[in-house]
Amino acid sequence: MVPKRVFFVKGKGVHKDQLQSFELALREAGIEKCNLVYVSSILPPYCEIVPREEGLKCLKAGQITYCVMARNATDEPHRQLSAAVGLAVPAEKGTYGYLSEVHMFGQDEKFSGDYAEDLAATMLATTLGIDFNPDTAWDERNEIYKASGKIIDSESIAIATKGDPCGKWTTVIAAAIFSME
Repeated sequence: MVPKRVFFVKGKGVHKDQLQSFELALREAGIEKCNLVYVSSILPPYCEIVPREEGLKCLKAGQITYCVMARNATDEPHRQLSAAVGLAVPAEKGTYGYLSEVHMFGQDEKFSGDYAEDLAATMLATTLGIDFNPDTAWDERNEIYKASGKIIDSESIAIATKGDPCGKWTTVIAAAIFSME
């Protein structure tokens, strides 16, 4: 059972109950009708990245759906929260890639997205034996990764917001959704 396709979604929900805020975030992301099973960080070899709309068309109500999900929630008014999923794709099609999930407080969408992308790319780089200094800035390491010819792409999906000013639960999610079709 190896996924053939992956697509990315994000969503936000606000409600007086934490579980309902999560449900609303799933609805905004378009994946509320699925039974989600969280998996770890491997992008299978030959797994095609498809647009969100195309991926959502493959989902059926009640379907067991595998995902890598970042989720964060707060009921603290105005507290900054974010969730992001990063992706690193190897140049060689028969090699697996990496996904990473990040959930943070106090960071914006760009920072969280860059951090998740950096994590995924660094995990892939270490697997592929790319020589780099882990203490250099992400932009510098990203150039080294791509110059190696072993990593073809890295990207992320992220969402950030502030907690509801009245103290309702605010939930954010970002996810990579796998499809077997």
